[in-house]
Amino acid sequence: MNLSHLHLLLNHFPIIGTAIGVGLFLIALVAKSDDLKRASLAVFFGLALITLPAYMSGNGAQMEITGREGVSDVLINAHQEAALMGFIFLEITGVVAWLGLWQYRRRTRPAAWNIPAVLVLSILSFGLMARAGNTGGEIRHPEAFAVGGEQAAAGAVPPYSGPAFLKGANIAAFALNSDWVWPACETIHFIGLGLLFGVVMVVNLRMLGMIKNVPFSALHALLPVGIFGFVINSMTGMVFFIATPDQYVMNVAFFWKMGLILLAGVNVLYHTVIDEPWALGAGDEAPLTTKVFAGSAIVLWLGIMYFGRMLPFIGNSF
Repeated sequence: MNLSHLHLLLNHFPIIGTAIGVGLFLIALVAKSDDLKRASLAVFFGLALITLPAYMSGNGAQMEITGREGVSDVLINAHQEAALMGFIFLEITGVVAWLGLWQYRRRTRPAAWNIPAVLVLSILSFGLMARAGNTGGEIRHPEAFAVGGEQAAAGAVPPYSGPAFLKGANIAAFALNSDWVWPACETIHFIGLGLLFGVVMVVNLRMLGMIKNVPFSALHALLPVGIFGFVINSMTGMVFFIATPDQYVMNVAFFWKMGLILLAGVNVLYHTVIDEPWALGAGDEAPLTTKVFAGSAIVLWLGIMYFGRMLPFIGNSF
């Protein structure tokens, strides 16, 4: 199994999953069901997580097929740019959806802007992901589309129409050709990591029995700070990845890091929506299930930091 297999396995989830999420969300709005709304928001958050390996494995798949007979570089580039746009919008949708889940827990309902924002973002994400899937299909099945492989090679594919600053090649050039961009992103990356890991430690150490005089509801207010740190890390991390994807997709440490991030995302969802940790008042002892999730969260984020630090030393790709 290589990255092409992984990409083929995962690349349908952002498209079909988003369609299902949008449909479920529309039903929830018509039925005025808060339970369905929360389920839809959780679906969007989960899709944002799984889209990370779906997008990144695409670079490995690109390396496998580039230069093969009958494969158009023009179509590959068109698919790559479409996938990046879809990826960005679906990640934003996931963050806004998580914020809605958090607000459901804190205030019994999201802020007035949250539900309309999720609806608009999710519809845009589905359209962009469908476009990415369409361009991906053209790479190996040009006979099924109006623009065939020979026409694509001749430049008949519509040009990239998104903002120039979101084009992968421009991001890579900006990061690699500017002396200050990479070190600035590294600095911001560690600031985000500090925010994220600080919240992870405080929240989960409370679950394990420390600072028991503090109710979980008070610590729950810190979760957006941790998510903000994760967003910072994701943005700067994507700059690194887009600039030098070969260094990452050929590195086993990177696969471990991404796998642990997905598990950590599930852990965040547990602390956001499950009742058990929320019910903990000052002086209360957490149940065993909550302690298991708390301990695993600390282990997961320590593992993420370890494999992130080992990227230059494991795999010989840096």
